[in-house]
Amino acid sequence: MKKVIIIGAGIAGLTAGVYARQSGFDVVIYEAHSIPGGASTSWKRKGYLFEGGMHWLTGSSPKTALHKLWREIGALDDNTFIYNRDPFFTFEDKGKMAFLYRDIDKLQSHLIELSPEDRKEIICLCRDLKKFMKVDMPITDIKNVKVKEKSAIPISKLISMIPAFFRMSFYSDQTVKEYAMRYKSPFLQDLFRNVVGDDNNATSMLFTLSTLAKGDGGYPSGGSLAMTGRIAKRFEALGGVIKYNSKVEKIIIKSDSATGIVFNGTEVSADAVIITQDTLAAIDTLFASPLKEPWADKMRSETKPMLNTFICLGIKEDLSDIHESMVFTSDTPVFCAGKQIKEISINNYATYKGYAPNGCTAITSILPGDSYEWWKEQKINGTYESEKQKLVENFIDVLAKKYPQTAGKVEVWDIATPLTYERYLSSYKGSWMSIMGKGVKMHPYPSKPESISNLYFAGHRLIIPGGLPVALETGRKSVQYLCRDTDMVFQGNV
Repeated sequence: MKKVIIIGAGIAGLTAGVYARQSGFDVVIYEAHSIPGGASTSWKRKGYLFEGGMHWLTGSSPKTALHKLWREIGALDDNTFIYNRDPFFTFEDKGKMAFLYRDIDKLQSHLIELSPEDRKEIICLCRDLKKFMKVDMPITDIKNVKVKEKSAIPISKLISMIPAFFRMSFYSDQTVKEYAMRYKSPFLQDLFRNVVGDDNNATSMLFTLSTLAKGDGGYPSGGSLAMTGRIAKRFEALGGVIKYNSKVEKIIIKSDSATGIVFNGTEVSADAVIITQDTLAAIDTLFASPLKEPWADKMRSETKPMLNTFICLGIKEDLSDIHESMVFTSDTPVFCAGKQIKEISINNYATYKGYAPNGCTAITSILPGDSYEWWKEQKINGTYESEKQKLVENFIDVLAKKYPQTAGKVEVWDIATPLTYERYLSSYKGSWMSIMGKGVKMHPYPSKPESISNLYFAGHRLIIPGGLPVALETGRKSVQYLCRDTDMVFQGNV
């Protein structure tokens, strides 16, 4: 039985591990952290559970092609309850509120009521959303791989997606901010700007809204920690081994072939290696010298990392009357990394079982922006912890002005900066996705290098912008390449 070493027990690594074991390989996953999940993670503090990775899961609906894969690897099962919040997102400015409903007709009526002067643009958006609802992430097999069960896109499905394809360039050739400016209403401009962020191209927003509209994009109970735990359990039940607290130092390359890894100063041999650590970081740090191939150079030059500073609060108050996912404007700004933020996002888990003690609430907030160098400077200056303290006190004050019932009720807080993500994930600048900017297409980077055999890549960085579906699909694809190269049959089901 051929031995495969996988670097990283995130979604991509666990996915590759499950499929590789099912296909007959001896598999060991090396994970630097003490738990599985990688960027898809959550953590506990004094009775509070903070969701730090997954906010919704594309493929949570049984009607999607991805759903089958999530079930194959054990991420979802018959006992997994899916939260499908509606409205999915709320925006509030000076008491005026906008809701993003899953029902497109309801959304259209609501937006027209908010801004009658934008009726034409709103109708166009909702018409396009119905077209994008037909688009499903394709699950196929690579060329010439032997498979137990073939995966292909039905012709009828391809035909149904054609109307959306004709509209994609319209949205991809403008940023979300540029698209938002098509509306006469400043209120609607701000609403759309806050759905997926200013810098992404507008297809990101269309795909997000259409995913939710077709009943997908739910949140599995227990979130990231529970879901990755289920996949790890499936992998280990198949006979796979996960070595936690085990950071891989280098890939061993002999005669242009990957023959193992260096761990704890010792060489560990293998017949193949699958790297699921952030590819952008791995190509510069896991080899004796940075990997030089055209696609790797392109990734280095073109990738725009998506970063944030993440705030978590445990509040001794039942906040179930506050919307679950929202952005509100504040006259008092939050100052983060030298920038002021007046549009404050919160994710409220008051109605989610097990996220806080009875009568209490877990709240998280994402402060977007590339603050890596700023936080790094604070680390060097010795002011890192004091700046985090200053930031959280500022945020708590702003939250209390908006929701007076939270004043003096914060029991626990935590902040993850880009340096935190870098430390736990070994990711480039602590980023967890890539920005799909204006004109950028979802082109894939290769799953295997041309100059090194028996080496494979998987993970969110291989297809912009990334995310859980990309980690899943590339983890699966890496094993299909492995099976093709070793003349093994790819097994998708046990």
